[in-house]
Amino acid sequence: MQKIINVLAVASFAVSGAVVVSGVYVYVNRDSIIDGVKSQVMDAVTSQLGGLAGLAGGDAGLPVGGGALVPEVGSGIPSGPFGGASGSASALPF
Repeated sequence: MQKIINVLAVASFAVSGAVVVSGVYVYVNRDSIIDGVKSQVMDAVTSQLGGLAGLAGGDAGLPVGGGALVPEVGSGIPSGPFGGASGSASALPF
């Protein structure tokens, strides 16, 4: 019975030591770990966005701004947040 308890004590010491060593490693190298994660996230985001203009520096076939992109007055798009004219007192819900 004593041998089993000694084996469990040694195993517990080994696990505790491994936790402490890994914690010290992460604490000492936290800046490089954070920089690595940031670069991986940025690579993933830029690959998901593809070649959008501005990020990739080129034209990705996006429409060029002009009159067709600006809605005309009276096109059914509400001008205020509640459907009324901006700044009108009747458009407020209370």
